[in-house]
Amino acid sequence: MSTNAFLQAMVPLYIISLVGLVSRRMKILPQHANQVITQLMLYITLPALILFSLHAKLTVELMADFAWMVTMSIFILSVSVFAGAWLRKKAALPWKQKSVYESLIIFGNQGFIGFAVSYMLIAEQGIIYLTLFNICYLILIWTYGIYLFTRNEQSVNWRGLFFNPGILSTLIGLGMLFLPFSWPAPILNTFESLGKVTIPLSMILIGSMLADIQREDLWKYSKNVYLWMAAGCKLLFLPLFLLIFLLFHVSYPLIIIAVMTSAMPSASTTSVYAQKFGGDAVFASFGVILTTLLCTFTIPLLYSLLHWLRPFFL
Repeated sequence: MSTNAFLQAMVPLYIISLVGLVSRRMKILPQHANQVITQLMLYITLPALILFSLHAKLTVELMADFAWMVTMSIFILSVSVFAGAWLRKKAALPWKQKSVYESLIIFGNQGFIGFAVSYMLIAEQGIIYLTLFNICYLILIWTYGIYLFTRNEQSVNWRGLFFNPGILSTLIGLGMLFLPFSWPAPILNTFESLGKVTIPLSMILIGSMLADIQREDLWKYSKNVYLWMAAGCKLLFLPLFLLIFLLFHVSYPLIIIAVMTSAMPSASTTSVYAQKFGGDAVFASFGVILTTLLCTFTIPLLYSLLHWLRPFFL
């Protein structure tokens, strides 16, 4: 896909996001709509999309792709954790904002916008790669993500770690890869129908989130240099570290999914954790919204860079 074709493919996603924003402003979507859409995606449509996408024939090539995606995931998460911890230590922020700042740098919206972009790039194959890439991420956000806000407490929810729908559907889907049978056609068709709703729902949710920002908060937090630093790290600086895998001749589709996924805006989970564990939830929400707005420019920019580098993959 050329850069122009990519930009044209992104336009419908932006329009759907605009529909969510307008619907929220006109109160077509009620105040609690964000929570309902999030629950619908997390517990129904996203697991269905994962299960449908992992309905693939196990091959030696797929096993090699699995190894590379997990390796790149561990690498970029390690770099992000180190960068987040170092920047948190240097930041002159109140303690309620320091953990939020670190979380904004490390954790991205890989489950919502990430699926939309990956599907747009290489359809179901992109979802397979993204699902493999997200395995380590899901474990980290349910453990280290909570630890950031509860450093002096033993409050990691191990039950939540192993029984959240994202991990369960991933494990079931991976298990089906190794079994000698597959899903019956009616069930697979159901997974497909439900799963493909995830893409428009995710963009409607983003638009609805943007509509909730207050003008006074926009003015206050837009001047916070640390939020801009977090956005720069999350959206541009850290994903570029994955280009080191050019030296290992990793295939272009794997690199592009890994880089684009790592460049997703900060995860809305940061706001949830801040609200639940005593962080600055407004600071967190603005950080999520700022990176979500900026990604409309940085995602095409990164794709242009990758498209220019493509000859080095061949």
